[in-house]
Amino acid sequence: MRRLCKIHFLLNTVAMAALTVGMNAAAPPAPSPQKAAAKPKVIAASQSPVKNVPLSKESLACLECHRESATPAATKQWAGSRHATAGVGCFECHHADKASATAFDHNGFSITVLVSPRDCGRCHAKETKEFEASHHAKAGQILGSLDNVLGDVVEGIPAGNSGCKQCHGGVVKVVGPGKLDAATWPNTGIGRINPDGSRGSCSACHSRHAFSASVARQPENCGKCHLGPDHPQAEIYAESKHGIAYRAKIGEMNLDSKSWVLGKDYSAAPTCATCHMSATPELPLTHDVGARISWTLRPEVSLKLDHWEARRADMQKVCANCHGSDWVQGHYTQYDAAVNLYNDKFAIPAKAIMKKLRDAGKLTPTPFDEKFEWTYFELWHHEGRRARMGAAMMGPDYTQWHGFYEVAKNFYTEFLPQAEELLPGVTAEVKAMDDHKWLQGLSKEDRAKIESFYQKRYGK
Repeated sequence: MRRLCKIHFLLNTVAMAALTVGMNAAAPPAPSPQKAAAKPKVIAASQSPVKNVPLSKESLACLECHRESATPAATKQWAGSRHATAGVGCFECHHADKASATAFDHNGFSITVLVSPRDCGRCHAKETKEFEASHHAKAGQILGSLDNVLGDVVEGIPAGNSGCKQCHGGVVKVVGPGKLDAATWPNTGIGRINPDGSRGSCSACHSRHAFSASVARQPENCGKCHLGPDHPQAEIYAESKHGIAYRAKIGEMNLDSKSWVLGKDYSAAPTCATCHMSATPELPLTHDVGARISWTLRPEVSLKLDHWEARRADMQKVCANCHGSDWVQGHYTQYDAAVNLYNDKFAIPAKAIMKKLRDAGKLTPTPFDEKFEWTYFELWHHEGRRARMGAAMMGPDYTQWHGFYEVAKNFYTEFLPQAEELLPGVTAEVKAMDDHKWLQGLSKEDRAKIESFYQKRYGK
């Protein structure tokens, strides 16, 4: 049996799990009749990795092999988990109906390597329902977006498989009984589209096989995906007062707390989970990460979401645990002003110019085959998002230098000139707007103020 498990380990490097999870398992080569007839030896309960916790005979059989030679590190992770102390073992998460497309026989047990949210929902029904309603569960919808065109077409499918889809999730394909297509698996994308029809991957946040709540609560966990030039939430958080306090006082965060209620179990700093998901004295824990978000900052032009007032009210309840009402309202006033500035001064005019160019036949229907389309894409998808997200999360450098500065530089020195080259006169209406009249030149008085400042500050 150990030989079979070693082969299994080489052929299958990842086993998926979520809020309820188990152990790695995968199909070995077809056993000989003699080996097929052999029964797994069940170890005594007293030899269980978790003392005084009963485990099913099926999970005990898994552990006999996995804890010694197949996946010993994964077994140790599981042994220290709450799953283990609750008697939830390998088989409880990885067993599969024989009719399932992902099921295969492994030493007499019908199992699956891929544990989906539907499997987790057998125990975690509330969490699964909330997750299914979240934007995370829909992250795989990127498969029809411009981002996906870049990843799969412009760059190439392997780039998309190892890049975009490892965060957003891809379609996991079955190529034979219990055999997953290596081009689509492993995948822990948050919006993964599973063979059983469910969406998501709980282990995207609750890493197997410890499934530690403390890991999911830390900002580095979110930073696997929420970072980089187009959505730098991790970097913004790190430069914010919130991130600075978290790093300085991480020892006071009580991250292993079972309840982890803000103001009760910890008060040192908020993390991503604190604001977007975790419990407060007034709000319950939720696995719908968008439940407290009022704006969507991802598209070309920012939009307020349905029921945004109620969403914002819940987020402000989180803020109120540490900040006074005037401070909270002041932050949202500044945040809204920054988003509206981006929309009205840059995004809406740029989008209107794009439409005019397309209507005039100056752009081909194929995305990214012209320099101007890259210029516009980076204007809203990279620079514009950085400015808006920086304002949302109180990251001043990302709001200004990584954000609005880059937006303005691109808009005035690249986007508008390139649009004029394609269709002379197309930018005239935009340049006539009050927001852009500065292009006509600063007044003599304004120029004198700038010169005076530098003379007094630097002696020049």
